[in-house]
Amino acid sequence: MQILQLLSELTHTTIVFATALVFASLGGLFSERAGVVNIALEGLMTVGAFTAAIVTYFAETQLHLGALSPWIGFLAAIVAGTLFSLPHAVASVNFKADQVVSGVALNFLAIGLSIYLCKELLHGSAQTPTLQHVLSKWDIPLLSKIPYLGHAVFSAYPTSYLAFLLVALSAFVLYKTSFGLRLRAVGEHPKAADSLAINVFKMRYIAVMASGALAAMGGATIALTTTSNFSHSTISGQGYIALAALIFGKWRPVAGMFAALFFGIASALKSVFQLYGITNYIPVDFIYIFPYALTILILAGFVGKAVAPAAAGKPYEKGQR
Repeated sequence: MQILQLLSELTHTTIVFATALVFASLGGLFSERAGVVNIALEGLMTVGAFTAAIVTYFAETQLHLGALSPWIGFLAAIVAGTLFSLPHAVASVNFKADQVVSGVALNFLAIGLSIYLCKELLHGSAQTPTLQHVLSKWDIPLLSKIPYLGHAVFSAYPTSYLAFLLVALSAFVLYKTSFGLRLRAVGEHPKAADSLAINVFKMRYIAVMASGALAAMGGATIALTTTSNFSHSTISGQGYIALAALIFGKWRPVAGMFAALFFGIASALKSVFQLYGITNYIPVDFIYIFPYALTILILAGFVGKAVAPAAAGKPYEKGQR
């Protein structure tokens, strides 16, 4: 019984931690499938977390919107992530800049800008107060009552249900619609796509903006579920882990989801170990570095076997031969 309880709690916590990674990896998927490498997932998640937290805070304290506040913050994060991704799109698509450099620059800008705006809006405080209203878990009727399995799978935050729904929707869009075909064509062979009257620049802009929205949803999920506020450490490497999940999943939505769940286990272990007192036997520092060490090991052993979209990271010059 104790083992079943442990597995139930581990599965439940894994889904909680993996949700943000699923959102962000989907964001990276759309961008890179269109040929634009997006290292800026970390920064986009930071912007999403900041926007969600600050808008929720003012919605509940100034507008008194109560339980509606976190949803307003979540929607605001989507808008902010979309807008914040535009500089990366402009630099990568229009100015043919190095996409990795552009993404890294956005990561630095995101954390600095977020802390600066936080101090300006909150009279010098570098973090938001603890939010009084955050997203609550939804229990699926009847299924959530199943012993162990109900708590593990059918009692989750609404963002978790949304993330897994978007995985299915993304797979359908990419492989079953003309839009998805054009998006993949732009990322594999933009010259051929252009010859068929597909606007390469437009498709890449749409993909990068979708990437920003999805990654921001991941950041907002963290701020509105697990941390209940925003600070400089709210997003601490999750964007890079999402990139690893994207590569591990070979740029496919469903495979990326399972990769995110795999990395989610690594993050969940530290919470479950603390809950059950296992940290009395294992130094807590080893538990905290485990997700990042696992990311490095996975990439070191797997990245050479993963084949990215052929045109990923390559600027497109219209009319080039």
